[in-house]
Amino acid sequence: MNYGSHYSVMKKDVLDVLERSYSKDKEIIIADLTFGAGGHTKAMAEAFPKSSIYSFDQDPDAISNGNDFLTKVGLKERVSLIDSNFRNFSNVLPEEILFDAVLLDAGVSSHQFDTGERGFSFRFDGPLDMRMNPNEGIPASELLNGMSEEELRSIFMSYGEEKFSRQIAKAIVERRELEPFSTTKQLEDVCFHSYPKKLRHGKIHPATKVFQALRIKVNDELGVLSDVIAQVIPRLKINGQFLIITFHSLEDRIIKHAFKEWDDESFPIEIVTKKPILPSAEEIFENSRSRSAKLRIVRRVKDWPSKNKYPKKE
Repeated sequence: MNYGSHYSVMKKDVLDVLERSYSKDKEIIIADLTFGAGGHTKAMAEAFPKSSIYSFDQDPDAISNGNDFLTKVGLKERVSLIDSNFRNFSNVLPEEILFDAVLLDAGVSSHQFDTGERGFSFRFDGPLDMRMNPNEGIPASELLNGMSEEELRSIFMSYGEEKFSRQIAKAIVERRELEPFSTTKQLEDVCFHSYPKKLRHGKIHPATKVFQALRIKVNDELGVLSDVIAQVIPRLKINGQFLIITFHSLEDRIIKHAFKEWDDESFPIEIVTKKPILPSAEEIFENSRSRSAKLRIVRRVKDWPSKNKYPKKE
């Protein structure tokens, strides 16, 4: 299996934050919730040679490649590669493990986007799947063929902010009566022809927002993001930090509001980034997919006032 290359978004910014917080000879514990091609994990492990890292990924391709990668770069002893959705953070990791830093890169990996048979991109004519773990859940084609017109319109509007969501949903329902959806190009074609002719060749392809919305729905990305915040924050050490990189406004809004909810007298958390850190012009030039990235950070500042070891936010 050839695992595609991946540009680790805002890697320098992440390292800058951690290196300002911890000395290189400190024995710190880190979690990387989205291992992908291993770029962030490797960079953090090399920057902190006494660190222990727990890295998650639910994609079988990433796990298979990751085990070989970690052996090749000599990090197998210090990095535990966990085959799981990071939604299972609390269930997978023993509760006695507390973290100096937790990193979450919420983006889809380049390997997933660039592998046609995974169905994430309309650049390829492949199966309309979109599952980050192809062994679990329901593929996009089943949702597209089974949901009502109103359900589809709501998904495209809520998760894609697609202004032609009504027209696209109506066209999908009409098209599937003739032939069920099974490929990315079928969906791309419907989206393209649902747009007014004068808008079909703009900067953003007519299928872009629909593909984003359907992917978010298939993988419950926003629900997973909300779930993990409440699991990670109580597992930070004093001065431990949670760094989250998002790529669209829906994700960033969830992070921004969740951090504010935790930042009160009962839960001694400090929002480090009053405004998100943005990628540099140099990084955007090197990797155009970085242009929408935002990094937000929260830090635990003192012990919990609650008698409970790991308090829960109501």
